[in-house]
Amino acid sequence: MLRFPEFRVLWLADAQSMAGDQLARVALSVLVFERTASALLTAVTYALTFLPALIGGALLAGLADRMPRRRVLIAGDLMRAVLLAMMAIPGTSLWLVCALLVLVVLVGSPFSAAESALLPEILPGETYIVGTGLRTITNQLAQLGGFAFGGIAVATIGARASLAIDAFTFAVSALLITLGVRRRPAPARQSGDGEPSYLASVTAGAKLVAKTPKLRTLLGFSWLLGLYVVPEGVAPPYAHSLGAGAAGVGLLMAACPTGTAIGTYLFIRLVPSASRPAWMPPLAIIGGLPLVVCWLRPGIAVSIVLWAISGAATAYQVQVVTEYIRAIPDNRRAQAVGVAASGLLAAQGIGILLGGIVASRFGAASAVGLAGGVAAGLAVWFTVLWARVSSQS
Repeated sequence: MLRFPEFRVLWLADAQSMAGDQLARVALSVLVFERTASALLTAVTYALTFLPALIGGALLAGLADRMPRRRVLIAGDLMRAVLLAMMAIPGTSLWLVCALLVLVVLVGSPFSAAESALLPEILPGETYIVGTGLRTITNQLAQLGGFAFGGIAVATIGARASLAIDAFTFAVSALLITLGVRRRPAPARQSGDGEPSYLASVTAGAKLVAKTPKLRTLLGFSWLLGLYVVPEGVAPPYAHSLGAGAAGVGLLMAACPTGTAIGTYLFIRLVPSASRPAWMPPLAIIGGLPLVVCWLRPGIAVSIVLWAISGAATAYQVQVVTEYIRAIPDNRRAQAVGVAASGLLAAQGIGILLGGIVASRFGAASAVGLAGGVAAGLAVWFTVLWARVSSQS
């Protein structure tokens, strides 16, 4: 896949900015927990890195169907670099940092939609799913690096410096895209589309998804990540309950992306393309089961292994993304991707928020175990729906 120059640029830009993002997430989580000692407020802060995308994806993702997608990518990176640099200024209050974080997530919504819509133009045919798998593996490894070293970095250089590093990664990403991705016009509209208002274009993607059973079912499988991410949101209090410090938090948060990277590699390498859709349901169910065991509060080492196994099972998401993107026409792709991405991030934010509430009342181990049980149960339901959709196609 790296033989395609534009994909190589996007791949590199994503990898280094993703690592910076995870470093920032650890910094914020540790900072809030140290100041408040509250599992709920820690989870709320972590949820702010996901939840505002519900608005951003719904209202802003359509910009990538109306404007040149390269322009949307560059503008998104530069705006996030500035916002994160403001968060890194010494003396900035915690509440202002949270407000700026909301804006960072909002700006990220059209960026993600533009990037996802652009990739099928860069990677033809079967290379698209392989490229999607490679990006997933790389992003998970970047998360691994950010999470694994995040606790150590925060302890060494501080939370503000960690946020400054994240700002720098977005500036680098903007430069790479400027130099390495060629200009393209805005997506052509189909005959009869005319020039609909922006509001009409915003709702078009949601209507397309709502009336297509296959897309709705795929979104269900995708949004299960809202439960699988709960362990990351309550990692600081979970580690504290097991007697581990900031380094333990980073290792726990690194476990899921490590598992996902390994699982995705094996999924792409070992499972034939024709069989991948059939593997989505069982892997979705399996992903929740290791988290249920965490209800028993195993030690830190066992917890890391369990979280990694859960992450490995989420490799099915590669096929979900591929099926979803291929089922959408180009002139509606960014908006439909925005619906999926905003819903996914909102599901993660809501899952983390609810996990924090459960953790504050019953303990972090109970929150992780409950999330795993609910995820497995919902996966069974989506499996039934997927069987119906598959039989009709």
